[in-house]
Amino acid sequence: MNILANDGISPSGLKALQEAGHNVTTDFIEADKLEAYINENKVDGVLVRSATKIRQALMDACPTLKFVGRGGVGMDNIDVQYGRDKGLTIFNTPSASSQSVAELVMGHLFSLSRSVHASNRTMPLEGAVEFKSLKKAYGKGFELRGKTLGILGFGRIGRSLASYALGCGMKVIATDLRASNGLVELEINGNKISVDCPLVSMEDLLKESDMVSLHTPAQADGSAVIGEAQLNLMKQGALLINAARGGVVDEDALLRALDSGKLGGAALDVFVGEPSPRKDVLSHPAISLTPHTGAATSEAQDRIGLELASQIAEIASA
Repeated sequence: MNILANDGISPSGLKALQEAGHNVTTDFIEADKLEAYINENKVDGVLVRSATKIRQALMDACPTLKFVGRGGVGMDNIDVQYGRDKGLTIFNTPSASSQSVAELVMGHLFSLSRSVHASNRTMPLEGAVEFKSLKKAYGKGFELRGKTLGILGFGRIGRSLASYALGCGMKVIATDLRASNGLVELEINGNKISVDCPLVSMEDLLKESDMVSLHTPAQADGSAVIGEAQLNLMKQGALLINAARGGVVDEDALLRALDSGKLGGAALDVFVGEPSPRKDVLSHPAISLTPHTGAATSEAQDRIGLELASQIAEIASA
């Protein structure tokens, strides 16, 4: 088959597809040229991550298209149901990046708790002459052990994050309307244990958590999951982390909560308006920032590429 990996694919995934006899192109095709490229090259399938959008109009205009694969979890950049109704196979890799996203969230939690994000901004500029004042300013950190982490969305990523937090001695609570239990499996030095994390209402989670991490899909109507009302329920000085989707958090409400001191800090890996986030969000001193790199580890990308190749093999053999 002719396959366009428009947002790239790992070397291992590319090799697996080529060894299976598929013709794979990894050039990035801009949105306004994508329809013509697919039709001119009789593309059977398109592989995307988060940069490329596959909407109804493109599906209708490209009769050779048989499948769309998303390297990652969320598929809000694809009109999934419409495509499936047209007979396209649409799939993702829901488990491949769970560990990588969870580790990034833990990195942000450690960064916020010890002002690493702020220190890294100011030390190069002021450290040589203001060392003592910076030491005093950033010397009021706190430990994660014993704190309560609330996880909003307890799927694969949420449970992976819970395993790391539990390993750090944190208490974990979660909310998820589709979860039937709060069980989390941990492997510590070769020993496997199971921990049952309490499932609570969203309101209770916001009230009881010292830190809240979001792992929910974008809402169908584009509304925020966390807005001013939800932020007001949180503890004074709590932390908020969003490594899910831009727009899940109301960024205006977030900035107000940070400026008022209601939140002690926030971490964002995803933003409204990607790839051009708001400058006032990027420049806020209380926000730890990464450029949507939750799944961007070599290990995760290898798993994603190989899982995509495996699913394409099933399509080809059907």
